[in-house]
Amino acid sequence: MDYLIYLKAFIMGLVEGVTEFLPVSSTGHLIIAGDLLNFNDNVGKVFEIVIQLGAILAVVWEFRERIGKVVRGLGHDPVSQRFAANIMIAFLPAAVFGLLFIKAIKAHLFTPFWVGVFFILGGFVIFAVERYARNPRVLHVDDMTWKDALKVGFAQAFSIIPGTSRSGATIMGGMIFGLSRQAATEFSFFLAIPTMFAATFYELVKHWHELHAHDFVVFGIGFATAFVSAFFAVRALLHYISNHSFAIFAWYRIVFGVLLLIYFRDTLFASAG
Repeated sequence: MDYLIYLKAFIMGLVEGVTEFLPVSSTGHLIIAGDLLNFNDNVGKVFEIVIQLGAILAVVWEFRERIGKVVRGLGHDPVSQRFAANIMIAFLPAAVFGLLFIKAIKAHLFTPFWVGVFFILGGFVIFAVERYARNPRVLHVDDMTWKDALKVGFAQAFSIIPGTSRSGATIMGGMIFGLSRQAATEFSFFLAIPTMFAATFYELVKHWHELHAHDFVVFGIGFATAFVSAFFAVRALLHYISNHSFAIFAWYRIVFGVLLLIYFRDTLFASAG
């Protein structure tokens, strides 16, 4: 039995790491994977949040030099100060909307049906942004103003809806508001750090009494797997977007969303209600 749980933890960690920074919704994939693996009880829900921290630490490691430079420059460097302020400004909308609405959203939208629906809608949004987004006026994250950061922050707030994708919302929102594809993607990575740290520790404190000693072994496996897989996924995405659009992810979202609705058609109406 323990080996089966460890295998499930490994699969879930792999799913999290690969999908967290792609515009395809890691939460949506985890909901589906948890449902298929029967790994969706209360501890499983906490697990899904905690392993995201492993993926976030992969970003911290990948951008450690840039993060270190910002931290060292907070006391004297205006560029570092503006960058840090922009991250905090962009973080606030999702934090506020999350506290206000996450309980209701979890109660009604954390189902395969709604994940499928928002997967499909998100795919069409990506197509629309790629086609109609104006020429970028912000080519680097250091050139963002606080207004740019706030707009991206409101875009990120939509990611509390499962199937929407946090990275997808921030990247597409950034491109709509004038950021280049590269700048929007990098800002999405940096913005994930405070967002996911806050979500992880909030869930841990909230559900600490439900956890047992053996749960931490399972969490550790998922955490490590998410870290390693996210590290390679981040590098792959940065390389990919240097020469390609996000259209392939739009097609993936639409096809995957349709397949979800077909697969879970027997419970479609119950989930929708």
